Amino acid sequence: MRVLIALIFLSISFSANAQTISVGKIGLEDYYRRQQLLGNIDSNVSFTVRPIYPKVKFNKEDVFFTADEDVNFKRIDQASFFSTANSKWKVNLLPLEFKTQINSHHPYGMNDGPMIPNKGIQAYLSGGFSAEIGMLSIQLNPEFVVASNNAFDEFNKDHYDVVTARYYDFYNNIDLPTRFGTKAYAKAFIGQSSIRLNHKSLSVGLSTENLWWGPALRNSLLMSNNAPGFAHLTLNTIKPINTKFGSLEGQIIAGRLKGSGYAPLAEDRFYFNSNLYVPKSEDWRYLTGFVFTYQPKWVPGLFLGLTQTKQLYSKDLNEIGDYLPFLSSNKNTVAQANNLPDQRYSYFLRWLWSKEQAEFYIEYGKNNYRETARENALRPETSRGYTVGVRKLIPFGSRNKENLMIGVEVSQLQETKPELIAQGRSWYLNKYIRQGYTHLGEVIGAGIGPGGNVQSLDVSWVKGLKRLGLQFERYVHNNDLYYYIFTESQDFRRHWVDLSIGAHGDWNYKNFIFNAKVQAIKSLNYQWYLSQNQNQSYMVKGLDAFNFNVQLGLSYRF
Repeated sequence: MRVLIALIFLSISFSANAQTISVGKIGLEDYYRRQQLLGNIDSNVSFTVRPIYPKVKFNKEDVFFTADEDVNFKRIDQASFFSTANSKWKVNLLPLEFKTQINSHHPYGMNDGPMIPNKGIQAYLSGGFSAEIGMLSIQLNPEFVVASNNAFDEFNKDHYDVVTARYYDFYNNIDLPTRFGTKAYAKAFIGQSSIRLNHKSLSVGLSTENLWWGPALRNSLLMSNNAPGFAHLTLNTIKPINTKFGSLEGQIIAGRLKGSGYAPLAEDRFYFNSNLYVPKSEDWRYLTGFVFTYQPKWVPGLFLGLTQTKQLYSKDLNEIGDYLPFLSSNKNTVAQANNLPDQRYSYFLRWLWSKEQAEFYIEYGKNNYRETARENALRPETSRGYTVGVRKLIPFGSRNKENLMIGVEVSQLQETKPELIAQGRSWYLNKYIRQGYTHLGEVIGAGIGPGGNVQSLDVSWVKGLKRLGLQFERYVHNNDLYYYIFTESQDFRRHWVDLSIGAHGDWNYKNFIFNAKVQAIKSLNYQWYLSQNQNQSYMVKGLDAFNFNVQLGLSYRF
């Protein structure tokens, strides 16, 4: 921190050219992707390696104000505000952001960074600056979260004891607590911060920013902003590298993951007088991974990509292959079989159809894979997950500046092999690295989590930054756990399914961007529970719940 502050006050000329639009930035991130659909920005940018750098990717001087806005309103003259008579230096202030989220019955929400699963109200605040000195760029953007963390109905205590035991057997292999302690929650994060060296298309440095890999809008399989950002070394492109065969984008990281320190349920459960919770190792986890995207010269708008991640406990880091994502160590003996790296990978495609103002994308991945190429070819459905989506803009209104946007996205993480479910195999779980693919108690990848399936439809009116829309969604909670617990009875009545409808909007006014979402959620068979009344018919009513989710956001641009 002292080094960063000293660098800011050096009397060296610099300009804020290496700013990022952080993953999840209110209103702005998806604006640039929509502008690409409209043909207004470079079609060679894949939007599959994020955060994005609008200054270098789109030659955009003022990255937080758009071409659709009249910026002749009052703003801070940062060039004169951050300067003295004896020096020529400049700092660019990042937007000040405030978000709040309310759940009326139980935790709900995903892709919200450092926010936690919470009943009641929670709030988020961030702000900071970015700067550049020659090849050196600095971004300091801390985040603060407070949450009421109210008690709610967790896994129903009226479930049979053996059912509760199986619940723990599953969640002892992943760090996904339903509640973060029993008191109000407050925590500060370094947030969307980084220090980098940049040269032409490449950047290397240290960052705690959230990453998003792949083309998905809601559920990326390997890297998203569902959890807080983690500290990592990074080597990445900040704009496409053009070759005679096409353009390339990518990133390689080496990071450190932390556990939440909480048990699966807020109150410990017992089975035959034994605590069902098995504490996890306190050793920190090393995560390495890469994403690579290729845009063929001969097929404009087509992006092909590959991602891979690997994590180990620090005590298992021995060989060079342990440290790099594209190499593997020679741990193949029976004695070493239990501490193999926790690995997963995905292939993806994004196809931009500029003339049709539409895009299609798909990501297909393998969880904790051990199969050879031959085995993958013979049974590609094993341990697979996928996200597929399509989005299109339709001209709307007389001035041709408005559009109707229709988007559909479907994600499937449910295991397809019953015998693997019986073994406790599921996306993001690992029986050796029992925190699973998580950081601070939340999945790093798709927010729907292990065994989750979701289908979403979004219909919106858009004009520049402004957007008003409706979202319809069906979300199936952890079907792998459902089959793991009820595999003998095959009780199809117990699926926990959320049916929801939500209204959302983004609106810009002068320096402000407003964001809001109101979602009504009907949870069928909440926590997989059915009434035990034996006098009812076979199709007994489940313990349904209604949840009201409200999200509000405000961003002030200087």
